[in-house]
Amino acid sequence: MPNEPSDVTEPVLLITGASSGIGAATARQARAAGWRVVLAARSIDRLQQLAEELGGPDHALAVRCDVTDWDDQQRMVQSTLDSFEALDAAFANAGFGGPRGFLKDTPEHWREMILTNVYGAALTVRATIPALTASQGHLLLTSSVAGRRVLAGSIYSCTKHAVTAMGEAARQDLHGSGVRVTLIEPGMVDTPFFENRPSDALHDEDVARAVMFALEQPPHVNVNEILLRPTAQEG
Repeated sequence: MPNEPSDVTEPVLLITGASSGIGAATARQARAAGWRVVLAARSIDRLQQLAEELGGPDHALAVRCDVTDWDDQQRMVQSTLDSFEALDAAFANAGFGGPRGFLKDTPEHWREMILTNVYGAALTVRATIPALTASQGHLLLTSSVAGRRVLAGSIYSCTKHAVTAMGEAARQDLHGSGVRVTLIEPGMVDTPFFENRPSDALHDEDVARAVMFALEQPPHVNVNEILLRPTAQEG
């Protein structure tokens, strides 16, 4: 549980990129563990369906948010505070990838990827810090194995290197505030992130368990990084 949560029985976890994949799996596991959840993404219809599945507005709140829009990020946090009165953990999880190779993708797609994966994550950090500081809560960010080693021609890998650096920069910035910071760094995951679903990969539920492991540590333990690969993955 986070440091002194707002509600001992049901602390509050905000998740961006919550409409599918790792975000949705984390929301389900968090609700099962007694968290209230705020589900944020651009796809409000899918979010509302998931929120209903997880118990409705008393337990799960759907908030439309384009993470590249600062006004949306501020509204997301304010909606959290208006509905649940505090924020105990935030998971900056929104992101997407693209083809490897500097000639294999469009500059327009690069721009959207960089804005979502890097700028969007940074805005989530900025938007949630005041509430997390008030609750002495927990900030988590989705990086990747691709943020620890370089993938040939991969702008996605470059964005995740930035997120890995962002997590450490946030940890240092928040030192002394009581806020814990964790980077989640999955290898190949079988999620809708991929058009061609990989075999012998992690499942989104596996990554969600890693998130919950970090969240469930006692207040004096800050798990800074969790790097997990499928057993079959070499690199």
